[in-house]
Amino acid sequence: MSDGSHISWLPPGAPQQPVPPQRTGLRRLLAPLLVALGVVVKYGKVALLFAGKAKVLTTAGSMLVSVAAYALIWGWRFAVGFVLLLLVHEMGHVIQLRREGIEASAPMFIPFLGAVVAAKSLGDDAAAEARVGLAGPVLGSLGAALLIPVWLITGNDFWQALAFTGLFLNLFNLLPVVPLDGGRAMAAMAPWMWFVGLGAMVALAVIAPNPIILLILVFAALSTWQRWKARRAGGAEAEAYYRVKPAHRAMVAAVYIGLIVALVLGMDATHLERTLADA
Repeated sequence: MSDGSHISWLPPGAPQQPVPPQRTGLRRLLAPLLVALGVVVKYGKVALLFAGKAKVLTTAGSMLVSVAAYALIWGWRFAVGFVLLLLVHEMGHVIQLRREGIEASAPMFIPFLGAVVAAKSLGDDAAAEARVGLAGPVLGSLGAALLIPVWLITGNDFWQALAFTGLFLNLFNLLPVVPLDGGRAMAAMAPWMWFVGLGAMVALAVIAPNPIILLILVFAALSTWQRWKARRAGGAEAEAYYRVKPAHRAMVAAVYIGLIVALVLGMDATHLERTLADA
């Protein structure tokens, strides 16, 4: 997870909603439907085909809702571009999760809070969690950076503004606090940095208070407390999870710091001066 983008976990073995018993009087009317359902279940390929389409429709539907919401502020063209940048960011998480051998859902978009990818875990250890967390900003930053040559070729400020926003989106996600991507990286580097990131979120909420920042702060505070408490009480299992080889820690740190530097430079290059006459 952004924008409040982040990754959520689905608890294994979660109970499904009970199916209410059908009324006796409807049995005749439902008989053809039950026969058709049996055929679909019997032929698994057909069932998988429809399941795949349902996932695509769910993702596309949530994207359209987000576009409509952002369009109220920025107009539809910028809203489409912003949501596509969110999609690129989230697909970085999805790709890396699957590289780690973990099944991941398609991205679900939440207006004004970004998007979320559901997975049962983030890997076997903190190093895997860091790789999954950083994969989003890496791919998302590349997606935003590709808009810079488009802006330079066309000279259109639209692409400049969209590139700047995409770069800022990925930089914000690198704040070292869970559930943001920077917090995932800190799991492998220095978990105590979660509290530094939480302090930064508090400062941001004081300097620029708004409902979205306050909501992210609440999630960050709860997530930080839960993670730290679980780490302290986890015993040998938690100790093994957070045991990261120095070479892996150095690699995570290099990617994390390198991303921050690149994003700051990119934002400086794409910053668009606004005047009262432009507003």
